[in-house]
Amino acid sequence: MSESLSESLSLAGRQNLKVIEETLRKQWRLGQNIALCWSFNSRGILVLFVPHYFLGSYCAVDSINAQQKLSDNEIFVRQLIGGSREYDRDAFFAIAERLAVAPTFIRPDNPIQDEPAFHAGLDNLIQRYGLSFVERRAVLLFDIAGFSLYTPFEQASQLNSLSYSMNSAYTKLQSVGIDVPFRRTTTGDGYYVWHRDQSEQANRELLYFLLLIVADNAAARAVAHGNTVPRIRAAYHIGAHYELYQAEGVNPTVFSYIVGDATIELARMLDRALPEQVLIGEFSSVQGEETVGTLTWLEQALSGAKALQGVKLAGQEIRDVDFGLSSDERGSPRRLTIQDKHGLQHYAYNLEYALTTKGGRQELGVHLPVDA
Repeated sequence: MSESLSESLSLAGRQNLKVIEETLRKQWRLGQNIALCWSFNSRGILVLFVPHYFLGSYCAVDSINAQQKLSDNEIFVRQLIGGSREYDRDAFFAIAERLAVAPTFIRPDNPIQDEPAFHAGLDNLIQRYGLSFVERRAVLLFDIAGFSLYTPFEQASQLNSLSYSMNSAYTKLQSVGIDVPFRRTTTGDGYYVWHRDQSEQANRELLYFLLLIVADNAAARAVAHGNTVPRIRAAYHIGAHYELYQAEGVNPTVFSYIVGDATIELARMLDRALPEQVLIGEFSSVQGEETVGTLTWLEQALSGAKALQGVKLAGQEIRDVDFGLSSDERGSPRRLTIQDKHGLQHYAYNLEYALTTKGGRQELGVHLPVDA
């Protein structure tokens, strides 16, 4: 729960949340069960718990529907865990009936105050003990080239350096009024990174975040000695994913993990990427009633990247920002086809860009010749 949300709760509300969390932890059983949804009651709250394997079995597509991408059950579950977990009484019991699951009633010693901050706090709490589905969110993947060839000390130094570049980019964006409250999880030789919020603005801001991280990494490599700063590959994609909290000791962590279409696409894109290459996945974006493709979305997003002017890079302010996608023989943006080890094809675009400061022009990404 955020600090501002906690401060807006009444004392009774905070005490009730504490009592409810103790029961949630017992029902959670170190991750054996997950919480799906809840409903408010003046005497207590109703919660649906299921075993951790329940959703996988419930959503499994049978052989008859093998060609169908999503079963009706999975569509239902995605809608169920795709937003707030709070449902009114009728909707809650309809869900319980469809899943054939008996609700759990949690009743604190003190009466529950029907206050917005309590509802928001409990909804956040329920999600920590459950699983979430996000339909559309931008996600980054940073991969360190040749990571396995370095010594353990060098590997630790390179991961730390990449982590510092993220923190540095975050601070630099804040200096020009762009706040990117990012989350990350390690892949072992890199990081998945995403914006805490879900919106088109958050997706654009995460792209600017990517541009600065790559630039900060390049600036660090220019003055580094030895193998302490990594050469990275980077990719950006917008897609769906599940989000979960793993057990840490006897409690779920406060840090989440993501897995799904977005992360799979990113991993496949970087399988064949060159060191220092920046790839943009192929996706569609819904803007009002209009659906736009990657190229239109990217053009609109990068036009706003002029906001990076004034950000300090290696101690000097960025004066100009230039962007471009590698072109084909007709001069159109070149669509890269990446075939993975399973024979499936994925599509991406190669981003080339440059940041100009008083000290000169820094070209980033990898330039691909037309006939490459």
